[in-house]
Amino acid sequence: MNATNAKIGRLIHQIRQERGLTQAEFARKLGTSQSAVNRIEHGNQNLSLETLGRISDTLNKQLISLNSGAVNLRVEGGRELKGTIEVKTSKNAAVALLCASLLNKGTTRLKKVARIEEVNRIIEVLQSIGVHIRWVNETDLEIKPPAQLNPESINKESAKKTRIVILLAGALMHEHDTFKIPYAGGCELGKRTVLPHLYALEEFGTSVTAKSGHYHIAVNRHLPKRPIVLYESGDTTTENAIIAAARTPGETIIKMASANYQVQDLCFFLKRLGIKIEGIGTTTLRIQGVRTIKKNISYSPSEDPVEAMTFISAAITTNSEITIKRIPIEFLELELLKLEKMGVNYTMSKPYKADNGNTDLVNITVHKHNGSLKAPEEKIYGRPYPGFNIDHVPYFVPIVAVAHGRSLIHDWVFEDRALMFTEMKKIGVKLELADPHRVFIEGPTTWRSADVVCPNGLRPAVMLLIGMLAAPGTSVLRNVYTINRGYEDLAARFNSLGASITVLNDV
Repeated sequence: MNATNAKIGRLIHQIRQERGLTQAEFARKLGTSQSAVNRIEHGNQNLSLETLGRISDTLNKQLISLNSGAVNLRVEGGRELKGTIEVKTSKNAAVALLCASLLNKGTTRLKKVARIEEVNRIIEVLQSIGVHIRWVNETDLEIKPPAQLNPESINKESAKKTRIVILLAGALMHEHDTFKIPYAGGCELGKRTVLPHLYALEEFGTSVTAKSGHYHIAVNRHLPKRPIVLYESGDTTTENAIIAAARTPGETIIKMASANYQVQDLCFFLKRLGIKIEGIGTTTLRIQGVRTIKKNISYSPSEDPVEAMTFISAAITTNSEITIKRIPIEFLELELLKLEKMGVNYTMSKPYKADNGNTDLVNITVHKHNGSLKAPEEKIYGRPYPGFNIDHVPYFVPIVAVAHGRSLIHDWVFEDRALMFTEMKKIGVKLELADPHRVFIEGPTTWRSADVVCPNGLRPAVMLLIGMLAAPGTSVLRNVYTINRGYEDLAARFNSLGASITVLNDV
């Protein structure tokens, strides 16, 4: 019996009894079996961070302190990875669909939802305003809005930990004339303005003022009098406009829309709810809104291209051969072309459909390069879809670090993210910061182990973990809550490919 598991098990047993729950009742709330609970409480069950998070949520008691640096990853690097991994569904789609489920007066079941911190925070927010949400099994969520939502009771602490809470503006405007939501939080990537959201919602008769830590929203609902030209083609901005249009009767035209994967998933979901949408996958959407939606539906978001890019990056950085299944290929084609021109070899299966019935998936095997890669001739930079995914930019930092030559990475979107790239110098990367948005990297890198505190940006944090996988010796990445916001059991999944990552929990 693992001593740490036994200690955690005794703590869980004690708190469960304090809450007046039987093992059977606790198991139902947790979405597992009574026998599994019995094993947990007797220290006979290995517990992932995600399982500990679910238990904490169910018992309303924090078992481990995720924000204090108490959860760290110890990485024994320099190992070759091998095997097969499946891409999980998109977290960006899941959190948007959770907010969009408020449009439906019926029961929504979202299938194959990743159990990550970002999803947990949105669930807490929705539950706090009266939504009935439960895990019906390990991966499926059932959502039932009440007859009347109560925005006044919103969980401010959970809301402040995620930027996606801004989507509640578009969702709640259909039911409430006035309400307020806390300022959006999430990754610390600089000034991520909400003005494009506010300008879009103004076209529906919604005015927003910011004061005292909240957005105060007043609604005089009407159909937009002209096509909405988005001030910025952001993914979340587009989703907010779509959600606002879905229950505004009549036709809304949205121009300069993002056509990225999570936006397409939202559109496919709304079509299942009976909303007519033309132009999915383009920058102009025509949406026929309706006043009321009441349907019982199930929907599966598609797989996450950013997670696929994570494993592609890990394979290349560690000079390993890995097969990655269920890759949404439409959202990685340009990245793969750039990798091909650098000398990366891969093989690809024929496409097949995701569970949403629309998105094309493929399986890709990344082959070993044995140090033959050359730096890209042009800079690596992101842009809105159909360009190079902005969230894929950080994953090219460790890739170009193993290539021969000088590379330029230009992360122009976020003020602070390129600054986080400089943490890679601690594990051996020859990196020069040109300005707050551009870094030069000279490869190939002689990796070295290090003890580093996790950056506050999700993608830079995982980028650093990938570099540690390549660095011989023992590295420690401290305070990994940032990673758990966007990935489910990432350490365990890397370990399934031959990595050696130990989760260090201070309980």
